[in-house]
Amino acid sequence: MTIDRPFTVALEEHYCDPELTALFSESERKRPPHIEERLFDMGELRLRELDEGLIDVQVLSHAAPATQKLDAETAVRMARLANDRLAGFVDLHRTRFAGLGVLPTPAPEAAADELERMVTGLGLKGAMVNGLTNGRFLDERHFWPIFARAQALDVPIYLHPSSPSPIVSETYYNDYARQYPELIGPVWGFTVETATQAIRMILSGVFEQYPRLMIVLGHLGEGLPFLLWRIDDLLARPVSGGLTFSETFRKHFHLTTSGNFSDAAFACSVAEMGIDRIMFSVDWPFASNKAGTDWIERLGLAPGDREKVLGGNAKALLNL
Repeated sequence: MTIDRPFTVALEEHYCDPELTALFSESERKRPPHIEERLFDMGELRLRELDEGLIDVQVLSHAAPATQKLDAETAVRMARLANDRLAGFVDLHRTRFAGLGVLPTPAPEAAADELERMVTGLGLKGAMVNGLTNGRFLDERHFWPIFARAQALDVPIYLHPSSPSPIVSETYYNDYARQYPELIGPVWGFTVETATQAIRMILSGVFEQYPRLMIVLGHLGEGLPFLLWRIDDLLARPVSGGLTFSETFRKHFHLTTSGNFSDAAFACSVAEMGIDRIMFSVDWPFASNKAGTDWIERLGLAPGDREKVLGGNAKALLNL
C-alpha cells in the first residue's frame, strides 16, 4: 500500500462485538463517545484511519473484558459467536485485517478446543486474554490445557489488561480514583495486573512444560524490561529449566508498542529483548494510528530493524 514504508502490521487493535459487549457491566461498557464509535465501527471509519496511519494490516482483538468475567457456559457460547463474526469480517477484507480470537477461559478445556477451532477452522492467528479470569491468574494449572493447545497449534496468546480485582482497587487505588480514574486502568492498575500475570507464568513452570509456548505483552512489556536485571539479581535462582527469569522472559515473550510511544521505553525494550521481539502496535482506538507510525519514523531505526518492527516480526509470529 505504501512505497516509502515497509509492510506495516498493527498487532493490538480493538473492536467490540455488540452481543458480547451487552453482557459487560455498565462501568465496563462505558467509553467516551469517540472511542465507542470506533470500537463498533467495522467499515469506513476503521479503514480510513488505517490508511491515514499508513498501516497495511490491522490485527483485531476484542476490547476488555471479553469473556473473562462470564460464567463458563455463557463464555463458551459467546466466544464461538464472537469468533465466528470476527472471522466473517476478516474474510471480507483479507488484505487488510487478521484476528486474535476470544477465549472462554472460564472453561479451560473448552477454551483449548475453541482455540483450535478458531485457528484451524476460522483462520484466526491466536487469541487474546483480557485480565484475570473471574479473579484467577492464568498460571494456575487449571488453565494449562490452553497453553498445551497453543503450543501444538504454534500460535501465541496475547496477555492484555483488564480492570484489577475490586479488592485490589479498594486497597491500592480508590483513595485517588475519583480524582484520577485512569489510575486504576492504563496509568497503573492495568500494568501491575498484567505484569503480575506474566511474572506468575514464569515462576509457575508452564514454560518448562510447554517449551515452545509464546506469549505477547503490549505497552512495551508492562514495565518488565526495565526490571529484568533487578529481578534476576534478587531472585538469585533459576526459575524454569535452569534458566534465569530474564532468560525465560526473553525466550517466551514478545512485546508490542501498543499505547507506549516512548523513545526511552523502546530503547530499553530493544536492549533487553533484541529487535526481533518487538512488534509495532497502536492500541487503536485508544491511541492514534498516525501518531504510532509517525513515532516509529522519528525513531530513525536502521532499515532492517524498521522493517522487522513495523511488520516482519509480526508476520513471522502470526504466520501472516
